[in-house]
Amino acid sequence: MSSSLAVDRHPETRPPEQRTRRQVSTLPLVAPSVIALLLWMIVPLAMTIGFSFQRYNLLNPDAREFIGLGNFTFILSDPGFWISIGITIILVVSVLVITIGLGTLLAILFDQEFPGQGIARVLAISPFFVMPTVSALIWKNMLMHPVNGLIAQITRGLGLGAIDWFANLPLLAIIIIVSWEWLPFALLILLTAIQSLDHEQIEAARMDGAKPIALFRFVMLPHLSRAIAVVAMIETIFFLTIFAEIFVTTGGGPGLATTNLAYYIFLKALLEFDVGGASAGGLIAVILANIVAIFLMRSVARNLDT
Repeated sequence: MSSSLAVDRHPETRPPEQRTRRQVSTLPLVAPSVIALLLWMIVPLAMTIGFSFQRYNLLNPDAREFIGLGNFTFILSDPGFWISIGITIILVVSVLVITIGLGTLLAILFDQEFPGQGIARVLAISPFFVMPTVSALIWKNMLMHPVNGLIAQITRGLGLGAIDWFANLPLLAIIIIVSWEWLPFALLILLTAIQSLDHEQIEAARMDGAKPIALFRFVMLPHLSRAIAVVAMIETIFFLTIFAEIFVTTGGGPGLATTNLAYYIFLKALLEFDVGGASAGGLIAVILANIVAIFLMRSVARNLDT
């Protein structure tokens, strides 16, 4: 009996077949993937930090030297950097307003019963699965082209003339393209959220005489607040790195009219060949993105706790 008690008090002395799953160490199984993930994340970041303190231009790679905070000073004093910050803010806020606003209205619409509802839902979310480069090419060559585009054909048919979107309204064109890509994502999340709403609450509100606007404001919108916060957080993180749509359509122009922070870093690195300056700009972008992400995550967590 004493020997059996000793075995019970010391689980590590039990035969392997008697140990529970919790007592078996999973570290040897998890360690390789965790190490690979850390290296995949840390090595590029470490190289970027190293380049940011050097004067390193690809046109003269042998003239590398340590300059301390010189790259950061240059980037922060460059007017183009602050213009790109402003363009990024305008782009992110505008697309958020459009996708969340229209996504909420479409979610309420698609929650209603109507003929062809399933097909309409599939068509509504399908743009989200189109690659950004492909969607930008479609909008540039088939929809917004000032000569052969569908929008130009319609406006000329109405006697309004054609609009050269990427020359006269470049930032608005980028906002429309990105909104078209991400509206299905907002619709999908908000439609899922609104379907979880107890319809008995809606019926009770209607029996109390609530009008559609009051029903949306006091019943549906509070229920969707958490989903809206999650959509805003996820979309903001992705919108900070918009690149393909700008590269394919406007190339950041005219001038710097559509140069956001991601495209500004691209210009520094691959057009001016300034690896040091681009690395410093990339670190500043990482810091700003993390500040925004922390703020949004706290806001979402606070919303979920209420």
